[in-house]
Amino acid sequence: MKTRLTTFFVALVIAGGFTVNAQISEECLTTGSIFVEAAKVKNYEAARAPFEKLQKDCPNYSLALYQYGERLLKADLKAASPAEKGAAAQKLIEFLKKREQYFPAKTPKGKNAAAQAQIMFDNKIGTPKAQYDAFQNAFNMDANSITSAKNIYTRFKLAVDLYKNGQQVQLQEVFDLYDDTQAKLNKEATTLDSKLQKLVEKEEAGTALSAKEKRRVKGYETNLKAFGIFGGSTDGALGELGNCENLVPLYQKDFDSMKNDKEWIKKAAGRLASKDCTDTDLFKQMVENLHRLEPSAKSAKYLGILAGNRGDSAAEARYYQEAIDLETDPKERANAYYRLAEKARKSGSYGKARGLYNKALSEDPSYGIVYLRIAAMYAASANNCGQTTFDKRAVYWLAASTAQRAGRVSPSLAGTANKTAASYRALAPSTADVFTSGKAGQTIKIGCWIGSSVRVPNN
Repeated sequence: MKTRLTTFFVALVIAGGFTVNAQISEECLTTGSIFVEAAKVKNYEAARAPFEKLQKDCPNYSLALYQYGERLLKADLKAASPAEKGAAAQKLIEFLKKREQYFPAKTPKGKNAAAQAQIMFDNKIGTPKAQYDAFQNAFNMDANSITSAKNIYTRFKLAVDLYKNGQQVQLQEVFDLYDDTQAKLNKEATTLDSKLQKLVEKEEAGTALSAKEKRRVKGYETNLKAFGIFGGSTDGALGELGNCENLVPLYQKDFDSMKNDKEWIKKAAGRLASKDCTDTDLFKQMVENLHRLEPSAKSAKYLGILAGNRGDSAAEARYYQEAIDLETDPKERANAYYRLAEKARKSGSYGKARGLYNKALSEDPSYGIVYLRIAAMYAASANNCGQTTFDKRAVYWLAASTAQRAGRVSPSLAGTANKTAASYRALAPSTADVFTSGKAGQTIKIGCWIGSSVRVPNN
């Protein structure tokens, strides 16, 4: 019986992708099978005794010990009383360290260290400086393996708080970390978004998703919402520290000595641009120097901003096109098209704006806000793009479906997209209107600049 149980456990952990040490005893394997079977169904009371025995006698027998054991200890931490939280958290931290000790090749070092730092922060273990140093150690060790939006944000929040409290973090370090944090959040969100878009496109092409793929879609959407929330929280944490009143003097004092340093100017000008500090003499000097030292997509974009500030629309468009031509990053090209589209939209040139918005989408299909902008233009044109009152109001169906798409390609916008779509549907023909019109199921062609069509619901 024991041999059959051992054989079953070996097959179980191999099927689950776990590493098994071939040198361990049959007793360890038997104990492990009991532990894993109980832990899999979250019967942690039944799992506890074999779990403790495995830690003591067989700490290197299988990665399953650490993967299921982490779940058990997290459940303990969640259930612990306030007086017990600290000890439970420390126990989990020590357990994560043991995983790296016994399975270093199967333990992403940065991710594991960041998880420990997060436990310290969440449970108030150590000083804020010690927590920050733990995060810094994790990112310096292996930043690529750290993909948690919460981990990425918490490190930055600690830096801001330490600076405000005068604890060994300088303002420049906060700004540098802000750039690093936003870049990391964007990078990880982009990776998730690309995975999501492949499944969205598959579904929209008419191919049904498997149950596993549907779970992945839900997971990707949930995580992308988290990245959107923490991205906004990062801006909120920076708060007034990132305003022009702080930024301009900070860079002004170093400009004379750094004005020929291309990398310094790129970073400084980028930060000024991101905080709308573009109407300052300092920004103008930076941009002109950067374009002289190394004409690039960024310097051309910044010159476009300057041209827009002085009202030179022709020069603005010329520089943005130059930025697009020089740019190799699709997301940056999309951003340049978006800026041009915004200018056209605000001037009332809706057809031109949509063309530019669509170019932005061709570069970055996850640029969800573009759909909201196009939807808003459709809604604003409803009274001008139909022969009858019914046809005019039918434009709102098109606006609603376009707005809804924003939430599909960019889950962080799902809440806004759903509310916007609902507001447009409320303006479209009602069920009674559809019945009275006799047009249920028909396709209505929409004229003027929209040049599209919309299908009347069958309800």
